[in-house]
Amino acid sequence: MTAPADVVLLHGVGLDHTMWDRVSPGLAEHHRVHAPDLLGHGSAPDVESGVTLTDLAAPVERLGEGPRHLVGFSLGALVATRFALDHPGEVASLTLVSAVANRSETERAAVAARLAAARRDLPATFDAAVDRWFSPAWRAGEPELAQRIRAVLAANRAQSYLACYGIFARGDEELWPELPRLACPVLAVTGADDPGSTPEMSRALAERVPSGRARVVPGARHLLPLERPEAVADAVLANVLR
Repeated sequence: MTAPADVVLLHGVGLDHTMWDRVSPGLAEHHRVHAPDLLGHGSAPDVESGVTLTDLAAPVERLGEGPRHLVGFSLGALVATRFALDHPGEVASLTLVSAVANRSETERAAVAARLAAARRDLPATFDAAVDRWFSPAWRAGEPELAQRIRAVLAANRAQSYLACYGIFARGDEELWPELPRLACPVLAVTGADDPGSTPEMSRALAERVPSGRARVVPGARHLLPLERPEAVADAVLANVLR
């Protein structure tokens, strides 16, 4: 194992740092782990319409020292990528979990429709997200976890959530042309059954960057850090060692 390094975990839209609770212990055995709340989420300051990926990425610079190993989930993957592009000397590796990339017109329309639905009825959007993220078997096995994720979503401030979801809906389009500039090792990991952050997207990400790899976790959906935490921790540690 290499000397301890700083690993920064960035959560997804509408969630908070607690989504990493099952991954952090395995990483903390070897490295210094930082799991902040992104702007507009949890205990972090609110954001308004017009906030950018660059704005969300800015606080990462205050976490840890030296080249960091960034791990981003969904929206957090976009934020981590933005930081790596803007601060290449500050990032040692990128592990992009359940990331979106180069959405098709159909996929872009689908996420735009979810944003429009959220503007009309935010609670219903949160219910739909939990239904999409949890398979019936997983929800039956851990009903309290599904309820906890629903409570985290419900705690969002509407203005901040909608602003950040807007970034999630458009951020891959901003980043795609710039991805070939990424010099650090990049590992894209997603669930085989994730309909929004598809295996095809992870493979496209890996092919788009100079030093990229893709890993697909069989039988998993979107919430890999909670559904398959060991697979996520193993992926991060393998990427740190590259």
